Order: sequence, then C-alpha cells, then structure tokens
Amino acid sequence: MQTFISILRGINVSGQKKILMADLKKLYESLKFSEVKTYIQSGNLVFKSDSKISDIQLARKIEKAISTKYKFEVPVIIRTKEELEKILSQNSFTKEKNIDVKKLHVTFLSETPDGGKIEQIKEVDFSPDRFIIKGKEIYLHIPGSYGETKLSNKFFENKLKVSATTRNWNTVNKLCEMAQQ
Repeated sequence: MQTFISILRGINVSGQKKILMADLKKLYESLKFSEVKTYIQSGNLVFKSDSKISDIQLARKIEKAISTKYKFEVPVIIRTKEELEKILSQNSFTKEKNIDVKKLHVTFLSETPDGGKIEQIKEVDFSPDRFIIKGKEIYLHIPGSYGETKLSNKFFENKLKVSATTRNWNTVNKLCEMAQQ
C-alpha cells in the first residue's frame, strides 16, 4: 500500500462548493482507499491505496466521484508521501536567515509546466513577493498577505496552462506529518 496526499482546489471557500470532510472521507473509502484522514476544511486528505494507476489517473478517479456525488467539478492534485517529503526538503526559502515560515506557501501544479512559459514569468519582478518553480511545485515567499499577491492560483494557471492549488507551509508540513503516521 502506498500513501498518497490529495489536495482539492476551491472547496469550502466563501460558501462555494461545500463538502463536509466527514462526507469526503466516506467518499474516499467508497473508492477502496484506506486509512483516510482529512486536515482542515480546504480539502486535504491523506490515504493509502494499492492501486497501480498513475497519480493523474488517481486524481481523475477522485474528481469523477466528487462530480457524480456533488454535481460540481473539483480539480484534484495527487502527491505521494515521498514526493511531499522531497517538497519539504527542497524549499530554498527555508534556508534563508530570518525567514518567517508563516509567509511561505507551496503552489501544487497538476503537471510540470512548459519551460518556455516558466521563463516568461521568471522575467517579471513581483517584489517583494518571490517564487521558485521546481518541477510540479512553486515555492512562494509572500511577505504581505497571500490574499493580496499577484502570485495566485489563477495567475499561475493562466500563465503556465496547468491546474494549481496553494497551501501554506504549516499545512504542507502537517500533511507530511500525517502521511508518515
């Protein structure tokens, strides 16, 4: 059995796309996932599966089940426990002196973006906000409010042409901790 983390985009935000975590847990269990655990209301789940399908196929399976039950679309991004551990270890911002980890976020992408598109956005200065793209993740340092940054999910989706969802550094750490249990 492998441990997976699923990160749902845009549920329970401002009363939109409401899904109770207890109901979502039951939905995952109905898909034959085991040891399903949820974390906060924004759609973070840790679960085990012996499925041999790809992460993208696993995400589509969950998206289809949510769409069938709730009659709305929810993008799902999957990472393995090992991928999440690597994400934690590769955040260059955590190695900076005096960094406030409360100002760090990770944007999870559905797939690795095209290199040309990455180069286009790297050329723009978003100071004081900063980002580093590594594979299917974007590490963010947002000194102000995340709600006010231009480096939003929509921005990255429009520029990179992939689905994106963001979690703060505390949530990413908590999900990794849950996956290791």
